[in-house]
Amino acid sequence: MNPTTWLREHTKAAVAIGVAVALAVGGVTVAAVAAQPDGASSTSTGTEEARGGSTPSVSTEGFQDPAAQTYTAPPAGAEPVRVRIPSIGVDSGLEDLGLGAAGELDAPEAWMSAGWYEDGVVPGGVGPAIIAGHVDSSTGPAVFVDLPELEPGDEVLVTLSTGEVHTFSVTGSETAPKANFPTSDVYGSTPTPTLRLITCDGRFDSSTGHYEDNLIVFADLVS
Repeated sequence: MNPTTWLREHTKAAVAIGVAVALAVGGVTVAAVAAQPDGASSTSTGTEEARGGSTPSVSTEGFQDPAAQTYTAPPAGAEPVRVRIPSIGVDSGLEDLGLGAAGELDAPEAWMSAGWYEDGVVPGGVGPAIIAGHVDSSTGPAVFVDLPELEPGDEVLVTLSTGEVHTFSVTGSETAPKANFPTSDVYGSTPTPTLRLITCDGRFDSSTGHYEDNLIVFADLVS
């Protein structure tokens, strides 16, 4: 297989919940799901207005008190351009990742480059921002190979095109089978700025060319 080709995969479980977003890492597929909970309505947020774009189909309505809001949305046109994770030696530019025709998340073109979901939340804005990367390639390790080593308290620094640097602190991680992706945990509304880092994990099935699990690292904005 051409190592630059990303496989696309949808599971019945993912489709039953919402829109399947698949991303492949090192020639294998990581299934991620962006869903809108039953009865929830999609609402515009300050982040969406600032970017002039769309946000994931989740609602922050009822989650936060605007009068108590202490977070400032990233300025209009701001985009993340770099991610650094000092504890595991990650220092990568960020590619813009959109969705393919089948609803799959496009992948970074370079193995050693991470990417962010450009139609989602800008890191530093209220809600879950998504950054994804390869775990390996056909020739060796890739940008997020050491993501499993992250521990609570480790810092993730995201630089915006404005020069602002937002620092997130890891709160935990979750490994889940692709057939049972934790949709609400990853894409569900949050009342504060949060970050999710996604890559492959678990056992590699040589018969299918896929890892069986996804690794999601969760982080909260601290500055």
